[in-house]
Amino acid sequence: MRIAVTGSIAKDHLMSFPHRFADRLIAERLDRISLSLLTDDLEIRYGGVAANIAFGLGSLGLAPLLVGAAGADFADQEIWLKEHGVDTAGVRISDTLHTARFVCATDTEQNQIGFFYAGAMAEARDIDLPGLLDRAGGADLVVVSPDDPDAMVRHARECARLGVPFVADPSQQLARLERDQARALLDSPCHLFTNEYEALLIQERTGWTEQQVLGRVGSWITTQGAGGSRIARVGRTTTHVPAVPARAEVVDPTGAGDAYRAGFLAALAWGLDLAEGARLGSAVASVVLETRGTQTYALRADDLLDRLGTAYGAGAVRRIIPRLGALS
Repeated sequence: MRIAVTGSIAKDHLMSFPHRFADRLIAERLDRISLSLLTDDLEIRYGGVAANIAFGLGSLGLAPLLVGAAGADFADQEIWLKEHGVDTAGVRISDTLHTARFVCATDTEQNQIGFFYAGAMAEARDIDLPGLLDRAGGADLVVVSPDDPDAMVRHARECARLGVPFVADPSQQLARLERDQARALLDSPCHLFTNEYEALLIQERTGWTEQQVLGRVGSWITTQGAGGSRIARVGRTTTHVPAVPARAEVVDPTGAGDAYRAGFLAALAWGLDLAEGARLGSAVASVVLETRGTQTYALRADDLLDRLGTAYGAGAVRRIIPRLGALS
């Protein structure tokens, strides 16, 4: 299965503040803040939802096509992604704008102050997805993940017009979508991904009930953190799949949801069923939880199989074993 992943490409600038933000704020002056905070460190990481999902798929041995917009400063990230099996031919490079940036500081109580600069991501709406797919040899599945809202809607509508199955993964962009945009993303996707909060938000944004949403999607996969995930389909019993516990200290939860999606979609590409996809997605997510950064982890077949076997039993992973043979 050839998978194209559309969505955001970004760089994350993450800093640690060695005190509490609250101790530096004056309650009586919150309407006039002029504040400079000295941070201890700076980590620059590659990110973006589409890039994260594509990295996970590439790390599992697939060759996903990344579709999104970035700036001229994308060169180093592009090399990194290519080294991990990602086809970057679908990335539009802006002549004037930088790659999207997330700049964030975290204090000692895990409070965060962050800013997101869309930058080149705004040009994703100008990507000609049908033409791009034609030049790339087509796609069997397109993932529509968080991006410029107009681009997300355009990609979904073009997939519906072309008859190309697509996955709706609106994620953090749900809060920005207007009702007609949110509804357009639910124009018969084969799969819908949300977390528990987004599952409620998508109903608020569309004005549709849970059953009405289910009637418009093939399957609705909801991640529940340590509670695992559930798979809902019209006329079927909801399937609950437990999470794979992390084996070491949870270092950073950022990117675990993207890793889950990569594992889930890889399993489907291999011809496995939805429950097997949820299991593999949970195993890949557990690796990311133990790693600082969304594209810094490495997958090993023996480690994934051990995690899967421990969580679900030997019988539940039998069909996955041959597919992981290419991993070191």
